[in-house]
Amino acid sequence: MPVYDKFFSSVAKSIKASEIREILAIIRERKDVISLAGGIPDPQTFPREELAEFAKKMIIEMGNQALQYSETKGILEVREMLSHFLLESRGISVDAENIIITTGSQQGLDLIARTFLDPGDIVITENPSYLAALGAFKIRGARLVGIKIDKQGMRTDLLEETVKKLVNEGKKIKFIYTIPVGQNPAGTTMPPDRKKHLIEIANKYDLLVIEDDPYSYFIYDETVDITPLKAYDEEDRVIYMSTISKILAPGLRIGWLACPSGVTRKLELIKQYMDLHTPTLNQFIVAEAIRTGLVSQHAHKLSPFYKKKRDTMLKAIKDYFPENVWYTEPVGGFFVFVYVNKKGFDTGKLLYKAIDKYKVAYVPGKSFHTDGTGENSMRLSFSYPPPDLIEEGIRRIAELIKNE
Repeated sequence: MPVYDKFFSSVAKSIKASEIREILAIIRERKDVISLAGGIPDPQTFPREELAEFAKKMIIEMGNQALQYSETKGILEVREMLSHFLLESRGISVDAENIIITTGSQQGLDLIARTFLDPGDIVITENPSYLAALGAFKIRGARLVGIKIDKQGMRTDLLEETVKKLVNEGKKIKFIYTIPVGQNPAGTTMPPDRKKHLIEIANKYDLLVIEDDPYSYFIYDETVDITPLKAYDEEDRVIYMSTISKILAPGLRIGWLACPSGVTRKLELIKQYMDLHTPTLNQFIVAEAIRTGLVSQHAHKLSPFYKKKRDTMLKAIKDYFPENVWYTEPVGGFFVFVYVNKKGFDTGKLLYKAIDKYKVAYVPGKSFHTDGTGENSMRLSFSYPPPDLIEEGIRRIAELIKNE
């Protein structure tokens, strides 16, 4: 039998498992464990009947197209539908020719990394930031520089200081990656002045901005400004990305990039060698969901549904957690991020004790940080469990914090 290690690429040899995926695999069969780990939608929200009708209709009426190969950057009619949807829902004006339909937002991140990053290039992100995005950038050899957050998201004053310092040192910054609304993992949302400041910094220092926006289609506080960065983008520096995963169903695996015209073709060419195109039938299903108004109507229903769960988690944290805990209060998204101010408290080392002894799971926060910190942090998701289990899960984590 061959020694397979010698055949692996340097990337394959160095790659590490996704911490979230590993945790979900461990607890999948543990029915006695309350999982506040995975940020997965509640299956109750899936519009099964409508999607089944759309799928049947597309196959019967448009089967010759829906079951066939299609254009790499997406079916033109679907991209036109998305162009209209982005204008109506997010105030983003983008021509259909500059929209690329991806196989989930994760492919969008991979496409961006492959297109723009060489080993040693710098990517600036929030700290903490989305684990899968950090992984996509690291695989390309990027150096990650994190900017601290507060309860209003990325501190753009620190961002400007950092960019200025790196530029003066002659470092090559490729782009700023940010989730300005309902950030993952922190749940924070940037106010308009910070969004505008971020765009000003990108303009001043000639940088691209990658705006990841999976959660702003349903929000828990209607007074909060959720204007996208792309709406402030007068120099065409922002690549806007989103997904249907949190709005309809993640199994459809449909995301999109709204691109500056100068980069669309390069992204399209690289996607050609990744998967030829995103599944044609799924594109037609999503287009029909947009055309009939299902996406907008369904997103409107999600806000009160998940708000109840968020409120349950925040109340339980206030009731059960000790005072030495700092946590975010999200206006969107699926997550509360927690820092435990207790010497030696390491959420990674305590995870298996949490699962085995306290029968509760979370995601350790260190992997979300770009600088190796965050041992004392954890991400808690309220999206999947029912409210009674959310409260009980928080009570158990409070016991872990107090006792360990």
